[in-house]
Amino acid sequence: METYVTKNQRQLRCGVTTGTCAAAAAKAAALKLLIGCSPVKLVLMTPKGIEVEAPVVFSGAGADYAEYFVVKDSGDDPDVTNNSEIHVRVEKVKATDGFDFCFRSESYPWLFLDGGDGIGRVTKAGLEQAAGFAAINKVPRKMIFDAVGEVCSAAGCRDRLIIRVSSPQGEELAKRTFNPRLGIEGGISILGTSGILEPMSEKAIVDTIEAEIRQRSVCGEKAILITPGNYGQAYIEKYLNIEMERSVKCSNYIGETLDLAVSCGIESVLLVGNVGKLVKLAAGIMNTHSRVADGRWEIFAAHAALCGAGTDIIRSISRCVNTEEMLRLLDGCGLREAVMESICVKLSEALERRSSGRSRFGAMLFSESYGFIGQTKNAQCILKELKR
Repeated sequence: METYVTKNQRQLRCGVTTGTCAAAAAKAAALKLLIGCSPVKLVLMTPKGIEVEAPVVFSGAGADYAEYFVVKDSGDDPDVTNNSEIHVRVEKVKATDGFDFCFRSESYPWLFLDGGDGIGRVTKAGLEQAAGFAAINKVPRKMIFDAVGEVCSAAGCRDRLIIRVSSPQGEELAKRTFNPRLGIEGGISILGTSGILEPMSEKAIVDTIEAEIRQRSVCGEKAILITPGNYGQAYIEKYLNIEMERSVKCSNYIGETLDLAVSCGIESVLLVGNVGKLVKLAAGIMNTHSRVADGRWEIFAAHAALCGAGTDIIRSISRCVNTEEMLRLLDGCGLREAVMESICVKLSEALERRSSGRSRFGAMLFSESYGFIGQTKNAQCILKELKR
């Protein structure tokens, strides 16, 4: 059941996300607790539609609990959490006192989900999870609830169960991630939007982008749509009514992608993405990976000041954990639209410098909380071209 992707004329083996590991371990623990079987391998269907076979390892059991773990296999991706253990303990509980910061499932209301040792805990507002909750993202939560819920249905069980995810190496591994900067303390995050971890290397990614753009140019396309990742593609399909397959995913390599579009003879490029990445372009930052540069609060603060914000607001922006929180702060003082308009002017200038007049670039920005929040002057014209 191994999955491979071809990048830069090489076959690279895909791995699995921490979310898939947790779902497999949770299902194994539930099978042991509720049915009494002792699995050694489980087959899971990932959100990407690819089946994976995960070896599961027994960790312990008692009358009211069972625990299994999965050793994370990152494939050919140089991932920090490769070979780490993702443990899940499923336990019967009579009372739910102290479960205020547990996740719940509408489909399985008797199930509770939380993080244990080595799983990060959110300490600041502005992330997908509220402060106090474990850093377990939405898609992995659903995978875990569905995995345990399936076993509950097979066993005819409606007992209250607490599902607790942990990682013995998680606290140490988290020091090598960006979790501390995001206000996630004490461990790693349980992540994944597709369940499959595709191998990444900078050269391989840029080569893949070039091949796709060149192919579109050869097929006669003069205008293309570019997005940094899955969130941007989902926005394109849902709100712009354009099929996701028509967009080129550029990851963090926005500058290289724009250069490739120019060199391949593309006349118009529309960049659509989350404000958290695209705001960096307003300062000329064309590689949006956080290890290259950040600058998000500085950009927001500078434009807020240009729009009349006082010192207290600027200080508050500097303490925000992400752009969603910055937008909420600006919205609260009536400056959000003015600041976004100011940012988009600078973003447009940065794109024009990059194109050197050889192509027309435009950008549309969206937010998880506010939806569409800004665009450059060329964006609507290029969007009409794409729709034609």
